[in-house]
Amino acid sequence: MQPRAANARTLGVPWHIPVVLFASLCVIIGVIWDISWHSTIGRDTFWTPAHMAIYLGGLVAGVSCGWLVLSTTFSRVAGAHDDTVRFWRFFHAPLGAWVCIWGTFAMLTSAPFDNWWHNAYGLDVQILSPPHTVLALGIAAVQLGALLMTLALQNRAGAGEAPRYRLLYAAAAGVLFLNATIMTTEYHRRALMHAPVFYVVACTVFPLYLVMLARGSRLRWPTTSVAAVYTVVMLAMVWILPLFPATPRLGPIYQTVTHMVPPDFPLLLIVPALVLDLIFQRAPQTLHGWRLAGLLGAAFLIVFFATQWTFAYFLNSHASENWVFATDNYFYGLPKTTLAYRHAFPPLHAGALVRGLALALVLSVVSSRVGLAFGDWLRQVKR
Repeated sequence: MQPRAANARTLGVPWHIPVVLFASLCVIIGVIWDISWHSTIGRDTFWTPAHMAIYLGGLVAGVSCGWLVLSTTFSRVAGAHDDTVRFWRFFHAPLGAWVCIWGTFAMLTSAPFDNWWHNAYGLDVQILSPPHTVLALGIAAVQLGALLMTLALQNRAGAGEAPRYRLLYAAAAGVLFLNATIMTTEYHRRALMHAPVFYVVACTVFPLYLVMLARGSRLRWPTTSVAAVYTVVMLAMVWILPLFPATPRLGPIYQTVTHMVPPDFPLLLIVPALVLDLIFQRAPQTLHGWRLAGLLGAAFLIVFFATQWTFAYFLNSHASENWVFATDNYFYGLPKTTLAYRHAFPPLHAGALVRGLALALVLSVVSSRVGLAFGDWLRQVKR
């Protein structure tokens, strides 16, 4: 009975993995909820449920990883310090645990700063205000820590353990990628989907994350899995948030809002993600480095441009104003003269578009090359 019980413990998932994954997801759901809160109600108090979800995730990550540090450091089990990183020459824990702890401290540091900022300046004009930047770094660290912990298990896993750890890594990778999309929200709104800046920003950020996270994965369809996590979580928030009634509490009010304003319908990133996976699967082994990055970067831009540019016509039509696509999700302070309210695109200049797409192509290739480099490093993480 004892060998069998020991084997069951070996094949089980360590307790801290689902905890940090919960924390990572809790934080990003809180962020999306907070953006909706600001768009619907305004900034009424620091103690909103959305803020509590964000900081709950941060505290869960920090406290659980702190306990992991102590239990690992003072463990008398043989080999307990193997596959760990030592800090201050005494404390031992997985690399991801240290990253999560740093992220928790950054998040807690941002809290009073954010409260002061709102009291001094009112509602945020941009998502990445100074206190939100500190908070965003802390959130990204918590999610990166969760990724590194699942990644280390995946890279050390034997045949019996590998499938579950691959899926856990894909979940952590998808949430980290979701955070990257949230941080660039201001540049991929519907009204900008026919503007060069939309594709320049997308090609700067998304290929890096998709390629890096796919390179570190051992799933057959890693890029598609990452994009699927992003899509599913965003769709859930688009469809669930409007179920709750709410009204603005801060002026000026230009729109009649009676329910929580959902985020925009997710970008069709799953389409270029599928193409990237096909390239990874079918590209010859001799294709690597800049040549592989060139193929990945060009493919991402071409497929993403074709799908999102076309889909934007539908999103900017009144046919999309329903609970499925939720394109009538107007911020209460949005004037009725804006492009977003009128479902219109900014004037299109062919020359500017061509220059923008050329720049986006270069950035997409560079982003893919950096993603390959970081992805190769992720393959080596075992602590």
